[in-house]
Amino acid sequence: METMLLTKSKVFIIGPIATLLGFIINAIYISLHGVCGIENISICIILFTIIVNIAMLPLTIKQQKSSKMMNVMNPELQAIQKKYKGKTDQASQMKMMEEQRAVQAKYGVSMSGSCVTMLIQMPILFAMYQVIWKIPAYVSSVYKIYGDLAGKLLTTTGAQEFLTEFASTARVDFTKTGFTENTIVDVLYNLRPENWTALAEKFTNLDVMATYEQTKQINNFLGINIADAPMSIIRSGSVLAIIVAIAIPVLAGLTQWLNTKLMPTSQSDDKNGDNTVASSMKTMNTVMPLMSVFFCFTFSTGIGIYWVASSAVRCVIQVIVNKQMDKMDIDEMVKKNMEKYNEKRAKQGLRPEQISVQAKQNLKNIKTDQNVSEETRQQQREKRIKSIQESTAYYNNTAKPGSLAAKARMVQQYNEKNAKGGNSSKKK
Repeated sequence: METMLLTKSKVFIIGPIATLLGFIINAIYISLHGVCGIENISICIILFTIIVNIAMLPLTIKQQKSSKMMNVMNPELQAIQKKYKGKTDQASQMKMMEEQRAVQAKYGVSMSGSCVTMLIQMPILFAMYQVIWKIPAYVSSVYKIYGDLAGKLLTTTGAQEFLTEFASTARVDFTKTGFTENTIVDVLYNLRPENWTALAEKFTNLDVMATYEQTKQINNFLGINIADAPMSIIRSGSVLAIIVAIAIPVLAGLTQWLNTKLMPTSQSDDKNGDNTVASSMKTMNTVMPLMSVFFCFTFSTGIGIYWVASSAVRCVIQVIVNKQMDKMDIDEMVKKNMEKYNEKRAKQGLRPEQISVQAKQNLKNIKTDQNVSEETRQQQREKRIKSIQESTAYYNNTAKPGSLAAKARMVQQYNEKNAKGGNSSKKK
């Protein structure tokens, strides 16, 4: 196990998390082999992705709650920004920030809190990527398959010079990391089929192809080797392999796009349409899935499977979370947040605050925004027409004989009489 530690990620924070996640994927591999007799990395990657994403569910729910409350408090924040628009002096800026912090505290939403949630999730996601990228470093059984051949190559003349040609693909620099069994394993795991053939022809005494056949079995996914990049499979694979190799990057892009569509968006009340953040997010949500497709064609297929599985799992989780969020009582959430806020104020010797009129209006708008629309507008039109009719009737009844109002009434009656006469003629 000590030899394996050298090939693991040593990046600050990400390295230790990757090691912890490595225990999970190694346990999955051992369990599948022991219970079902299955030795397959792609199945491990899918199960591993599901388990880790479910484990992060509390963080996801917390983030969604913050997003929900952001929708409620955004109008107040925008009102504050409008209030101080054009005021660039330090005193005004400080006052604006103070008022914004008060609004955030009232709703129980902390901008730093949202950042903390993301900061917790990001290292986990990067660590998951490291584990998938270097499977042999974290799955002991897989390491052993490559390790046996690596140990022989370590003592074989000319092996370092030959493998240096392929080391860059595995992001290995022998001059910095040294030519060790661990670094050789990293290179072997990223060799393409033609590279294995060249290695076997170069070192005929090492029975290289026996190791390659073992790796093909554990790396097999629908007839392709997940250690190979889709572009490599497209150039030299069978028709079925090419279809699978193309499908994985496309699915990675589609599932990521679907995931962005399921994410709740902030409903801005900015009537001027000046929403740079929303515009940037929209652009990013379009570009990122396309980038995923591109990267999946160049990275190993195992990375693509991880991205597809991860996005698909997040889609399912997002649907469940969205349904739970819809059932939540916003009034109750704000009330609880206000109680917590006032408790903090009491400890500071400050008087408690009430939910502002603007806050109540925000809650009312969120609850009725989707139901008001046409029905409310129709009621307003009917009320307006009735008001006009009542005013006209009052005006006509109180008009004095010979006055302008009386003459106007006579013209109206004459027009109504002609209109009735015209209708009668049409009926005849």
